[in-house]
Amino acid sequence: MVPPSQSEFPAVWAEVRVGENLVKLLKDGDQAYPAMLAAIAAATETICLETYILRDDATGNRFLDALCSRARAGVVVLLMFDAWGSDVSGAALNSLREAGVHVSAFRPWRLSGSIARVLARHRRRNHRKSLVVDGSVGFTGGMNVSDDYASVADGGAGWRDTHLGIVGPGARALETLFLETWRRNRGPAFDRSRFRRPAVVESSSLRIVGNGLVRGRKLVRRAYEEAFSLAKDRIFVTNAYFLPPPQLVRTLIGAASRGVRVAVVLAGTTDVKLVLYAARGLYPALLGAGIELYEWSGEHVLHAKTAVVDGRWTTVGSTNLDPLSLTMNLEVNAIVVDREFGAAAERLFIADLVHCRRISFDSLERYGLFERVLSWLAWRVRLWL
Repeated sequence: MVPPSQSEFPAVWAEVRVGENLVKLLKDGDQAYPAMLAAIAAATETICLETYILRDDATGNRFLDALCSRARAGVVVLLMFDAWGSDVSGAALNSLREAGVHVSAFRPWRLSGSIARVLARHRRRNHRKSLVVDGSVGFTGGMNVSDDYASVADGGAGWRDTHLGIVGPGARALETLFLETWRRNRGPAFDRSRFRRPAVVESSSLRIVGNGLVRGRKLVRRAYEEAFSLAKDRIFVTNAYFLPPPQLVRTLIGAASRGVRVAVVLAGTTDVKLVLYAARGLYPALLGAGIELYEWSGEHVLHAKTAVVDGRWTTVGSTNLDPLSLTMNLEVNAIVVDREFGAAAERLFIADLVHCRRISFDSLERYGLFERVLSWLAWRVRLWL
């Protein structure tokens, strides 16, 4: 496949050559969606699309139409969506299958076996967001496929999110992860000869880290913990659903105690208020350790999941810093070790601070009694998730 030309990526926050890969930092749906749709339109052999939320709204239909078009042209198209997270009609799914798209719903509800087994099976969801075209162009990050992430100008809700584009061999690691999940989810058969690629070579500058169904369920969590524990100067975190486990909290507090500047942006404008209340239960401990806390107060919901450490180690992905993402759900994050890319990610973090309000102990005093009690309870309940 010939990678899409620069003109097919009309706007990006940053574009950096990292080893053998060209890595693109994409802010919001107005940058990510055009790039993704351009890549799909350029596909000649294979497309793998994986998403937690798939809707057949205006944005979803743009993607579904694009997939159908390429399938009719002879491209092997694999689409996997989470059966719980998604809201896509039977008519839309039938149209996909009629066009030749291979469709796999991840773990639809099935009442078979003991109650414990049913709950254990259905509690783990596929929260990944990835797209791989011809094994050479890949995308991952926080954006699902729905109008929530599309720009207001395109009729969407304009949610604030971050995605990553990869042109080069790093895309194959995303594809490998997708195909393994497809196999374990017993997706429909397809022409595997189209996916004969050179073996994925581990790169120190670009890694794809994914929580597995069987093994490696804490790989993303360990990557965060290692990066935070090695930080020497600064840690910038943006995470929409911030309920970190005790060990990760201790790692952040330990970094702050070493003199590392730790700044965290959480979603004040959010679609899940209960998570915000629970996170506020942690504020006193973090503020007491000298950690900077900011709540996003922009007009649109914050959904991004990123971190930058020492301006060199950057991660962009689907992983929330909460118990479900870190121990249960299927997630995927890209980790880029590069100073130029890290500088671009830091610029994005600083730009977001304009839309935040800084939290202080005085801020906590302004919360009403009911809200403080709710935060205290929600923070402790999160341990049962």
